[in-house]
Amino acid sequence: MPGKSLHLGVLEGDTQRIDVLKALASEPRLAILDYLGPQSVPLSQIAKKLGIPPSTAAMHVTALERAGLLRTDMTPASRGLQKMCARTYDEIVVTLPRDESRRGSRVEVSMPVGAYSEFEVEPTCGLAGATDLIGYLDDPASFYEPTRFGAQLLWFRRGFVEYRFPNRVPGNGRITAVQFAAELCSEAPRHNDDYPSDIGIWINGVHLGIWTSPGDFGGERGRLTPDWWESADSQYGLLKRWRVTTEGTTLDGVRLSNVTLDDLGLARGEPIRVRLGVARDAEHGGGINLFGERFGNYPQDLVLIVDYEPLGQRQTVGAASVAAGPHEA
Repeated sequence: MPGKSLHLGVLEGDTQRIDVLKALASEPRLAILDYLGPQSVPLSQIAKKLGIPPSTAAMHVTALERAGLLRTDMTPASRGLQKMCARTYDEIVVTLPRDESRRGSRVEVSMPVGAYSEFEVEPTCGLAGATDLIGYLDDPASFYEPTRFGAQLLWFRRGFVEYRFPNRVPGNGRITAVQFAAELCSEAPRHNDDYPSDIGIWINGVHLGIWTSPGDFGGERGRLTPDWWESADSQYGLLKRWRVTTEGTTLDGVRLSNVTLDDLGLARGEPIRVRLGVARDAEHGGGINLFGERFGNYPQDLVLIVDYEPLGQRQTVGAASVAAGPHEA
């Protein structure tokens, strides 16, 4: 199973970052995360492995779960129920500012996979919610269903889905980076780990580049994939991050193309349009699976992050004007 990453920024009041770092500031908790690895383990087994009382193990597990680093489920046991524990992430990245005096601000918007504003898809295609299918299999008309907004997984062989994210950068902000993250993979009959697909991404109609997904992953259930979904079908994807700056576009930190922020034509009051798709003439036309926060391996929907620098508010002093820095929340 591919590794799962958590990226923590440096925003003021970032409670998740504080909770995560507090949870990690404990040798027993680090030992629990090390021991869990990719497996799901009973709480009693964790206590036995670490040589600590079950009540102490439960306390540490609760702290890790509160920070989002661990998830638990109650499953039947020989005597009643037992708590099973699974690690949420395999990698945690904390970004620190290079220059405190130049640190900017950030807005983040999460979008459900079913909240697309435009689409054009070809079979195989479909949508699945947390409890059942939405519409009919291999029927593009199902993508018009009103219940599509509750979709946790969508897939198609050819075509695209496009999302409109609100541009929440204040009028006095200068955008320095746009980042988009999604869990996705190829679309094969049932699943096929060796099934490449050239998945393209566009922002405001500008093609950033292609990521070739290696396959449609299955054979091992996704950590968030609901029980009703058949084990032989697609289970999880890879979490990918595209980032556009004034210097170009990267994918997971590796340069992808020369497309820069200036090329995107970002405008105040206008939405930021993100399109994902597989072209009809793609060399590897293996389709796409797009996972939501309750399907696959990552508890997140589609995420758009915009970094910006506040440029200051204009104040008039006599006949001259000067810039005054605002206080950001």
